[in-house]
Amino acid sequence: MPTQAVLKKARGIGRADERELWARAGGCCEFQGCNKLVYKSEVTHERVNVAELAHIYAFSAAGTRGNKGLRNKKKLNSVSNLLLVCRGCHKNIDKTGAATKYSVELLQGWKRTHEDRIRRVVQIDPKRNSHVVIYGGKIGATQPALDPMLAMSAMFPLWYPADDRAIDLKMECSHEDKTPEFWKTEEAHLRKIVNEQIGPRTREAKPGHFSIFAIADQPLLTLLGTLIPSLIRAVVYQPHRNPDNWAWAPPPHKFKFIVNRPANTAAFPALVFSLSSPVAPNRITTALGATASIWELTSSKPGTDSIRSSRQLADFRDAARALIDEIYAAHPGLTHLPIFQVMPASCAVTLGRLHLPKADKPWILYDQNNKLGGFVPALEIKPTP
Repeated sequence: MPTQAVLKKARGIGRADERELWARAGGCCEFQGCNKLVYKSEVTHERVNVAELAHIYAFSAAGTRGNKGLRNKKKLNSVSNLLLVCRGCHKNIDKTGAATKYSVELLQGWKRTHEDRIRRVVQIDPKRNSHVVIYGGKIGATQPALDPMLAMSAMFPLWYPADDRAIDLKMECSHEDKTPEFWKTEEAHLRKIVNEQIGPRTREAKPGHFSIFAIADQPLLTLLGTLIPSLIRAVVYQPHRNPDNWAWAPPPHKFKFIVNRPANTAAFPALVFSLSSPVAPNRITTALGATASIWELTSSKPGTDSIRSSRQLADFRDAARALIDEIYAAHPGLTHLPIFQVMPASCAVTLGRLHLPKADKPWILYDQNNKLGGFVPALEIKPTP
């Protein structure tokens, strides 16, 4: 049996390719689930090279996976066709009959996942670690599927994933969307899972940073924001439809937020966010009564994709907080504040993050329900006792 060194020499794997593969793999076995360090003994921790360079497409046409699918045979010994593995895993993927179980596509996927993880980890500035939080709440009959990799790519270059897996807050709710049971179940779930998954990271000696990617009914997004308040270091991202991504862009030209105040503040107030589309006043008075004093925050360019930049989101935060404080001043006897949301997802989360649990009146969040004829109360954000 020829030694590994003889085989490498015979097969012509260059030193530059070998070194690059070691770097890409981080000195660990690339067999999924193994991740063994291949430069020392597991038992004595002495320096010993247990690494082998495995071919994905076989070096020989008669090998385990053959090389029929590789157009350029010169790439057989290139980094793209090699795995850094320990001896046991090498034997496993190359044993007789293993081609079906350990296919070219499977091994390529393992290599890509492993090397992507190593690259993310070694490039991280310790001050730029951020925990990726994704929340895809049920909207109607649809359960959004959020791609963690698409979210992680939107963070670069300001932030880097603190882990190779996102904190997934999703819940498969069996109740019909927007029934009382739906709201109760989702609220209880969201509070519980945020406390379990995010709470411990905020109570560490050096509290973590979070990058929030969320799509759900807007009252739930605002509830999520209250559970990750402004005292916790976090960045909120916005899903964009064209192109389909989460990346922030420069702010649009001549965009500004606009406040429309009621002519009469004697009636009970309502706060309306008409940022994704206009909201007709009769939709509010149908829910609250004809005498409601409607305070509205809109923009010069309402639309589903109107929030394109982090600067806009920061401006929204300032405008929304100032307007809420103005409403409190204009209605000194206010017992609670009804809020109607037609707004981008990032604004709904940010609204929750600016909530002041000891200073704000209770917020009653309304949700549009066509089956019930319009806006109906969904959730209540209560002050901290």
